[in-house]
Amino acid sequence: MIYEVFRQERKGQAFQHAGSIGAPNLEFAEVYAREQYGRRQESTALWLVPRDAIDELDDFVDELGRTYHRVDGYSLKAKLKEARERAAARSG
Repeated sequence: MIYEVFRQERKGQAFQHAGSIGAPNLEFAEVYAREQYGRRQESTALWLVPRDAIDELDDFVDELGRTYHRVDGYSLKAKLKEARERAAARSG
């Protein structure tokens, strides 16, 4: 069975994917993960997840056009230009 390992480098930080390990069961996976990602104290916590328990979400429908949630979808320069043009139209 394949397990995905997520590690936390320091308390309070987000967990990041560290890698995958193959093990016959969870007990062995825990030992392998501790040995691989915790032996040198490079992790403060580990999460083990069977790969088949991970669901992929890939169909994101944006009915309202809210692209501002993405960093590249909300152009501050364009919004400032629009605001300046509206302000200029009102005042002149």
